Amino acid sequence: MNPIYSSRLDYRSLSHTDWSFFLDLNLDRQVMLFISDPLDEETIRNHYFEPRLRPWHKGCKHWLCLVISEKDTGKPIGVTGFIERNDGIAEVGFILKSEFQGRGYGRESLKHIAQLAFNTCGYHKLVATVTAGNEASRRTLVSTGFEQEGTLRKSYYLNGCWQDDWLFG
Repeated sequence: MNPIYSSRLDYRSLSHTDWSFFLDLNLDRQVMLFISDPLDEETIRNHYFEPRLRPWHKGCKHWLCLVISEKDTGKPIGVTGFIERNDGIAEVGFILKSEFQGRGYGRESLKHIAQLAFNTCGYHKLVATVTAGNEASRRTLVSTGFEQEGTLRKSYYLNGCWQDDWLFG
């Protein structure tokens, strides 16, 4: 599952050989500030890495997870993907290594994953959830056509307190 073409980025399914990259990404506190409290290596492997290795098909209960790499260097820069939430609706997500943020890669990868979800997988709506205060992700979503559809008050426990979630569609 990867009919994505991009001039600057390559996409491929997550594989066992990506473990150290995936671990580094998930241990980077700057990257994970609005995503997750610190997790131990075993939790990252068992709850976030291993489930994303399984083959994906529409209707799966796990994320389609694609590794994003720069075409020029082949260097992995992040992950993107989606998970089915309801019939015809998928939630998208992306995480970029801190040194690759601010280069338009988030917007570019979100545009490509949205095209895959709509054109290849047949979803009719995409949604995203962003922890309130994550302005970079909010700007990225808005720049690709998402609109904020609401706020869930105190719905996500992070950084020692309950956080609001912004809902986009």
